[in-house]
Amino acid sequence: MARLKPNTIRLLGRLHAWLWKLCGGKLDNAFGKLPFMMLTTTGRKTGQRRTTPVLYLQDETGLIVVASFGGNDMHPAWYLNLEQCPEAEVIVKGEHRRVLARKLSPEEKKVIWPRLVQLYPQFEIYQQRTRREIPLMRLM
Repeated sequence: MARLKPNTIRLLGRLHAWLWKLCGGKLDNAFGKLPFMMLTTTGRKTGQRRTTPVLYLQDETGLIVVASFGGNDMHPAWYLNLEQCPEAEVIVKGEHRRVLARKLSPEEKKVIWPRLVQLYPQFEIYQQRTRREIPLMRLM
């Protein structure tokens, strides 16, 4: 499968967010069988609020999100925004909540990564495509 270009990934994310807003947030909370949420961060350059759909894994202490960006060699903007300002908002299953983001350590990633790959096997392919280590963020 060909790697999607960053602009294509951004466009698909905007389209997904637009459809979600158009439907008043009443779209099913899963893309196929994959759980997704709407993540709102503060733009590190503009200070504007940015909303994007992201897949997530619920664990005992929060939500885990993967900054894969389709296996591209750059981090997604939402991840860079969270690095700059870890306060964010999410909408999960119709519930709005404020969260604080923290990057998982390499040891934590080793434990969580197999569960993420089981959820979405493409994550492993994304990691193989890129030279960067794909970071994971815990949102609590």
